[in-house]
Amino acid sequence: MQSCHKEVKIEDSPEGIKILLVGNPNVGKSVVFSKLTGLNVIASNYAGTTVSYTKGHINFNRKKGTIIDVPGVYALETTSPAEEVAIKMLDEENADVIICVLDATNLERNLNFALQIQKYNIPIVFALNLADVAKQQGITIDVSKLEEELQAPVIETVAIRNIGLKQLLNKAYDIFENPKGKASTDKKRTISEDDRWKKIGEISKRVQKLEHRHPTFMEKLGDAMLKPLIGIPIAFLVAIIMIAVVVGGGKGIRAGLLLPLLNNYYVPFITSLVSMFVTEGLIYNILVGDFGVLILGIEWPFALVLPYVFFFYIALSFLEDSGYLPRFGVLIDTVLRKIGMQGGSAIPIMMGYGCAIPAILGTRAATTKKERIIVATVVSVAVPCTAQTGAFIALLGAHSAWMLATVFLFSFVGILLSGLFVNKILPGEVEPMLLEIPNLLVPDAKTLFKKIMMRTRSYILEGATPMILGVLFASLVVETNALKYVAVYIEPLIVDWLGLPREATIGLVLGVIRRELAVLPLIEMNLTSLQLLVGSVVALFYLPCLAVMGVLIREFRLKVALLIGGSTFVIAFVVGGLLNHTVRIVSGIF
Repeated sequence: MQSCHKEVKIEDSPEGIKILLVGNPNVGKSVVFSKLTGLNVIASNYAGTTVSYTKGHINFNRKKGTIIDVPGVYALETTSPAEEVAIKMLDEENADVIICVLDATNLERNLNFALQIQKYNIPIVFALNLADVAKQQGITIDVSKLEEELQAPVIETVAIRNIGLKQLLNKAYDIFENPKGKASTDKKRTISEDDRWKKIGEISKRVQKLEHRHPTFMEKLGDAMLKPLIGIPIAFLVAIIMIAVVVGGGKGIRAGLLLPLLNNYYVPFITSLVSMFVTEGLIYNILVGDFGVLILGIEWPFALVLPYVFFFYIALSFLEDSGYLPRFGVLIDTVLRKIGMQGGSAIPIMMGYGCAIPAILGTRAATTKKERIIVATVVSVAVPCTAQTGAFIALLGAHSAWMLATVFLFSFVGILLSGLFVNKILPGEVEPMLLEIPNLLVPDAKTLFKKIMMRTRSYILEGATPMILGVLFASLVVETNALKYVAVYIEPLIVDWLGLPREATIGLVLGVIRRELAVLPLIEMNLTSLQLLVGSVVALFYLPCLAVMGVLIREFRLKVALLIGGSTFVIAFVVGGLLNHTVRIVSGIF
């Protein structure tokens, strides 16, 4: 996946059909897109915005084309950035066909959007998705009558099981290749909202029949997850399973495969190769010395961090595609409201454990600017990204599981306290939560695999590369003795207040580039248990990386970004120092 922060204009396909895939959120649009395209897709920001779209190429019956997954919206009313982008894409991208995905279990709501896009002079094919779930819920839709009402083809689909997708593409290509056979492309008369909803009610009565059915096990489970008595134990169970998958899977791959390959094959090979061209000295040490870029530049991002990143993305993607995260948001709405956020903000906070950037961009869905700033603050202050989480596990996992748990306890407390503080100082009230709860589903394996691969590739391109450059910078600083000039000024803070060795300065310098680089240098040092814990806590609350600061500036202006960044710096050193001295005092007493 290309940089999700890159702003580009969509290029027309060199040949073949150009399809815009549109629809409400949570209708299975991303599954349709995933099934119709391969792994080679591009995710980028739409030009001039922070709203992302995904583009992929299709090759159907030797016919080529491009399909663009438009941001999911409920209406075309320019009341949100996503809606503005959707309208621009419909107006400006010169699509040949629109595929509009409808949720068969929520036909009335989806028809509102379906009728709005009919005003565009672009042929439409409707995909009536989740048809199997609708039947389980006792909903029967007459597809032929719905076609008559919408004056466009309607294909019944179950995207997760590939049902109806070939017919969907066949119809789209048929319209593209046979203009006379297109659905009406005349501009539809724009009707008022009241008239539109009246028409929606009439259509629903004519095409939809509802029968009473007993709820399925998945429906019962989905409902139970919303009730505290059952939902909270389930949430704890989910958290335990997620930790077991990330820590256990990551440690297994790291210890059983990656580190043996690195230490037994790669390191001897690359060291002997460098020795053939460079004798011992500055260049040799920079390449393969203690901070050698060809050694640590591979070990840190790929052997130490990547395994945990990969398994975290497995867990997160499963929770997203199953529909669990919105239920978790409802469950903790009461808690989050006390710190100025709705339960829906749990989703960007969870995303923050993957990467702070999409989490901060995800706050654009919040109903107030106050809530956006609170979420951005707690993510920047106390939520470790997946790369930093992997670094914590690599540093503390083998040493002490309790120390690792303590770091995440500090993270949880930091989220609550920083949220409470910002909620107190910013004016405004918390709006009522409006959060759609999708059907609880078993994720499709192929779609899940594709999402995991895209995210992992994104980490390699966007996370590993800066980390390698950071290791190179560290090597230059260490080998040229430049660190000692910096250490002179901050040694009292590092050594006396935090209780860390002066060499830990290199981590704080690199942490400005990426947060995990404040953790990884500690692995190379012979530290006590207290020093490991203090160093980890300081790294947890340390400055957001440069990319995150850039997003904060763009989203909230320089002043707010500097206040958030400055607060993380102060919190890191205050909490780290207090922890160091408190433990020393208590240890001295007992």
